[in-house]
Amino acid sequence: MKEKESVENLISEATSNVQEDRAATKVLLMNLMKYMQSSDDRHREVGIVAAKYLETLQRSNEQLVKIASLVHKKTSLHTDSSISDKEKDEIFEMINSSMGGESDDS
Repeated sequence: MKEKESVENLISEATSNVQEDRAATKVLLMNLMKYMQSSDDRHREVGIVAAKYLETLQRSNEQLVKIASLVHKKTSLHTDSSISDKEKDEIFEMINSSMGGESDDS
C-alpha cells in the first residue's frame, strides 16, 4: 500500500513540475519572441535559444503523455492494472529529468 501511495505522489509531483516548467518556458519563449520581432539581427542572435525553449516544451508534452498513459493503464479495467517495474523506472527517470537531471543535451 505504501508503494502505491509513493508512486501516486511521485506522479503527482512530476505532473506538477512539468506544468510549472511549461508555464515558465512559455513566458520565456513569449518574451523572446517579442524581442526577436524587432529585427533580423535579434532573431539570428537568440533563435537557437528559442529552439531550445520549444524543445523543452516538446519534452514536457512527452512526459505528460507518458504519465497520462501510465495513469490510464493503471486505472483501466484490465485484470492486471499494476504498474510494471519498467514503467516505475521510466517514471523515476522522468522525475529526475524534470528536476534538472538532464545530461546529454546541455
